[in-house]
Amino acid sequence: MFLEIVTPEASIFQGDVDSVIVPGVVGEFQILNNHAPIVSLLKEGKVRIRGSFALDEAFEGKFSNGDNGTKVLDINSGTIEMNDNKIIILVD
Repeated sequence: MFLEIVTPEASIFQGDVDSVIVPGVVGEFQILNNHAPIVSLLKEGKVRIRGSFALDEAFEGKFSNGDNGTKVLDINSGTIEMNDNKIIILVD
């Protein structure tokens, strides 16, 4: 599935991923390939991305390494939309 992460400054990630774990306002949840369409608010926490992908050198510093090869992005808040195996996360 395709993931795009957008901040007010730039699109900091675009690529194919295996899974995404996000901090929803009612609890953390995971999105996998062929997940049902969803729109949700996100709270402060960590976005965890798993898959075989390369980060853009200009934005590598925004991500840290997590467990089992995941990349982690700290966010203050945001929204997520999943539809037709495309995820768009708008973060602050």
